[in-house]
Amino acid sequence: MPQISSKKEEKIKESILLFLFQNSPKSLFTAHISQELARDEEYTKKLLQDLEIKKLVVSVKKNHEGIDYKKRMRWRLADKAYMMYKQMQPGQQPPLSIQPPNILTLK
Repeated sequence: MPQISSKKEEKIKESILLFLFQNSPKSLFTAHISQELARDEEYTKKLLQDLEIKKLVVSVKKNHEGIDYKKRMRWRLADKAYMMYKQMQPGQQPPLSIQPPNILTLK
């Protein structure tokens, strides 16, 4: 297998983070992430573990019923990373707190 440069590896990690941000707050399986990025599952898992060490992603080891996964792992964006990505989004305005006028009272 050809060696991937560290610069390209960083780009792939950025792609993983962006994909997790776009699918937030859902947690995704490694297989789904690797399929979307067209990368090998083991390589994607290695990159996700690197991102977990940097506290950018969080691994989810239990299903919604609280039972541990035996072979699979889900991943989600860490709260800190989510807030950073959210701040970087261009053109997003916070929702207005103004209530729409009541049509029945307008004359």
